[in-house]
Amino acid sequence: MKYSVRLLIIMTALLLAGCDSTFRSGDITLAEGDGGRVSLSSAVASAPLIPEAVELSSITVEGARVDFVPSGSKAGKAADAFGAGRLMVMSAKSALGLDREITVAAYDRFPSTLVVRSCYVNNSDRDIAVDGWSICNLQVASNGDTPEFWSFQGQSTEERDDWILPVRPGFFQKNYMGMNNPDYGGGVPVVCLWRKDAGVMVGHLEPNPVLVSLPVSMEGDRASVAVVKEYASPLVLKPGETLATCEGFISVFTGDCFGALRNYSALLEKKGVVMPESEPDAFEPAWCAWGYERRFTLDEIIGTIPKVKELGFKWATLDDGYQIAEGDWDLTPERFPGGDADMKNLVEQFHAAGLKAELWWAPLAADPGTEFLKKYPNSVILDKDGRPQEISWWDSWYLSPVDDDVVREQKALVAKFIGEWGFDGLKLDGQHMNCVAPDFNPNHHPADPEKDVRELPSFFKMIYETARGIKPHAVLQFCPCGDCFSVYHLPYVNKTVSSDPESSWQIRTKGYVLRALAPKTAYYGDHIELSDGGSDYQTQLGIGAVPGTKFTWPKDNPHVRRSYVLTPEKEALLKNALAIYESKRLSQGEIVPGLYDVGYDYPETYVIRKDGVMNYAFYARNGKVDSVELRGLEEGCTYKITDYYNHVDLGTVTVSGRTVLPVSFDHALLLEAVKL
Repeated sequence: MKYSVRLLIIMTALLLAGCDSTFRSGDITLAEGDGGRVSLSSAVASAPLIPEAVELSSITVEGARVDFVPSGSKAGKAADAFGAGRLMVMSAKSALGLDREITVAAYDRFPSTLVVRSCYVNNSDRDIAVDGWSICNLQVASNGDTPEFWSFQGQSTEERDDWILPVRPGFFQKNYMGMNNPDYGGGVPVVCLWRKDAGVMVGHLEPNPVLVSLPVSMEGDRASVAVVKEYASPLVLKPGETLATCEGFISVFTGDCFGALRNYSALLEKKGVVMPESEPDAFEPAWCAWGYERRFTLDEIIGTIPKVKELGFKWATLDDGYQIAEGDWDLTPERFPGGDADMKNLVEQFHAAGLKAELWWAPLAADPGTEFLKKYPNSVILDKDGRPQEISWWDSWYLSPVDDDVVREQKALVAKFIGEWGFDGLKLDGQHMNCVAPDFNPNHHPADPEKDVRELPSFFKMIYETARGIKPHAVLQFCPCGDCFSVYHLPYVNKTVSSDPESSWQIRTKGYVLRALAPKTAYYGDHIELSDGGSDYQTQLGIGAVPGTKFTWPKDNPHVRRSYVLTPEKEALLKNALAIYESKRLSQGEIVPGLYDVGYDYPETYVIRKDGVMNYAFYARNGKVDSVELRGLEEGCTYKITDYYNHVDLGTVTVSGRTVLPVSFDHALLLEAVKL
């Protein structure tokens, strides 16, 4: 992407003067070195974190990385969206006639963080073909820990990998923020890489999605991180033209990724990406009819309502199967022979039982042969060869989020779902929602194929604002089925979800990440049947997730693949969990960061403070535990300790130094510490 004046107007106040060779922000220090390289050091690390000088920004031309020679540096003041601060501008020249300027800024409100901006100017008399660029290039040293690093990596692929994972020698992950598989792409454009003593976070701060990678690799005792742009075909930079990279940043931190991600979210907010505060209704437990799957009957759902009400659920979700096809969202006569009247009656049945009604929907998908595509054949995203982009999971085609017909018709659907049918919220579903591919449809914007990518969040903003314009307290759940949530969609969601988790570890760590990025947004644990053993309520409760289930009652639909019947044993577990949830409401508490490291500490531990009570959740992933340490309690004070899941009084502790509680468990232990 080329810009002629962008770097000139980013700073609203820039008073340049001579500068010394160092530049500090909180615990991070930058020092100019030889050959245009800089050194970064951290005051909180027990051993060098970034031991080698690095080139903060680089560019590749005709297959070769361009060498630059420093030509000067200046210091000054900054005053922009991030607040007041200081900056350093480092200039360099190359033999190609390509000049580089790197601006590093530190802001008073964001200590231990450096915002990095870079631009390249073609001052030669010929075209220069650019293959790509990188920014925030770092080599991070291990410190003898096992594993060498833990990390948060925000990519989305069909593997549905963990978001928090270890990094060891030989590791590589590309973390491309575009489409990685037919249905999967997007995510959170940051990498957190940490040791026991300190960590580094690298990413970009653009207010819209950008097609870059954040590769992480490790060879020997060094891990490499960067923000990288690779052009599909060389970008031709004409004489006098300027190329600006995206706006990157580097932070150093202690502990695990939670505090770092909170810092990143606060930075994004200054760029206009503001996370919502959920409606109280979003924190209510939910039952979903998906246990009956696509071939449900209305009698089955209506017959389950009394049990749903009896157990204390406040939401009921009608899932996939009501529609004729993806794209044609009229009701199928097979299950709704009375048409809209049948749907309105179902919603009335929910409401009569005191339940809020939520409707499943897969926007931006349309099956080939649907009436929608017959009417709007130019509404789809096309690849370079003119073929429709496929959504393999639904056997559908991607609709363009900026196509006028798509936006108008899908806005009308929201009005129908919420206004006409009477639903109180929507469950937006499908991994395809997280990202789209560049669009080469000649009927759209062929000169700017990445426009769909950048403006996809605006499509979900439209849905959010339309629904809440009809019902101001409407709840919008976003379920990108195994993807790492696009951070740019979070402002238009007031109920996130663990989104088809592969394990209880994923339920916990996804919640940890999402509650760091959007701390006032409800996090739904998804159906309990997706947790380890299908009944890991300790995970949902301990991380502060809103509980949910897809049980069937009194029997299954005969066509389902497995049984979800609510047996007496399952009902007893469910009643216990719901009673605990209602009494504690940890979903609306505050996760306390910095006390435990989700990677290095064992057992895996989370702490939520609510109404003055410290609530601890311990998980023994690797075997039996015989004692736990209660961190964060007030020195000299006495606390009553209760195993609140099993309703066992564990006595009192008086805090003096380390507080170790002798207690054995082999799965999970949920404790509350009440100050006496």
